[in-house]
Amino acid sequence: MIKILKFIFKNQFKSSKFIDKSAGFTLVELLVALAMSSVIITLLLQFMINIITTDSDEQIKINSEQEIQIALDYISRDLQQAIYIYDAAGIKKIKSQLRYPSDDTKTPILVFWKREISDKNSPGEDNSSLVVYYLDNSSSTIWSQAARISKWQIKKNNPGFNPFNIAQHNTVEDAMNNWQKSGTAYTDAADVLIDYVDQTKPPDSPPVATCPDNTITPPITWSTIKPSNGMTGFYACVDKANTTAKVFIRGNALARRESDPERIKYENDKKSYFPTANAIVQGAKSGY
Repeated sequence: MIKILKFIFKNQFKSSKFIDKSAGFTLVELLVALAMSSVIITLLLQFMINIITTDSDEQIKINSEQEIQIALDYISRDLQQAIYIYDAAGIKKIKSQLRYPSDDTKTPILVFWKREISDKNSPGEDNSSLVVYYLDNSSSTIWSQAARISKWQIKKNNPGFNPFNIAQHNTVEDAMNNWQKSGTAYTDAADVLIDYVDQTKPPDSPPVATCPDNTITPPITWSTIKPSNGMTGFYACVDKANTTAKVFIRGNALARRESDPERIKYENDKKSYFPTANAIVQGAKSGY
């Protein structure tokens, strides 16, 4: 009987040792499992980062497209009240009379006179104002490293304002091109309308789009207005005879996430980050 019990306990002990041995993991198995887990986790993290980056890229593109369109709509509404739009030659003649005559970082692109609509004006009262849209690529600690579009407007009762006088000149163009500000110094500065406008300069900046064909009757003579430094983020084609302008704006979405000027320059393989918009606008009839 004792021999039988010894035999049973002996076999049971061997069996339990075998089960314990087979139920555990060796160090090699643990290391392999850890390595595989690390690879899987790394791949999942990379996948999530790619999704987040792609979503962020799409969002900055959408933001740029929306802001450019809003700015273009604003400028278009302003131009619809224009009674005279300066071409490139006209802007050159009156630049010394404008707000920033010697600042090459602020280029006047759209310069026009418009009629202010107000119920308070008396019949026959001159309520015209001079409007200037600049492409501003000055350095700034407030705005981005890209360029900006700024608006400056001067009207009656503003320091420096002086109305144009058609009666003293032979033609409307002659009167506008010889306009002189008053002796009082300007006090109002240009206000930024939109930031993140493409500031890329040659040889990287894309060429300007051609103005519309001169096939309309009566014939239209277009004048291209762009910065002398070759930037094409904001420029215009102007037909002063018909008080019409075609406005072009190109944004720079990369400037929303990059601060290095060299990393936000225009490149063909990144052109989706530089959305564009344009519109042709005809102003009001001058009545002169």
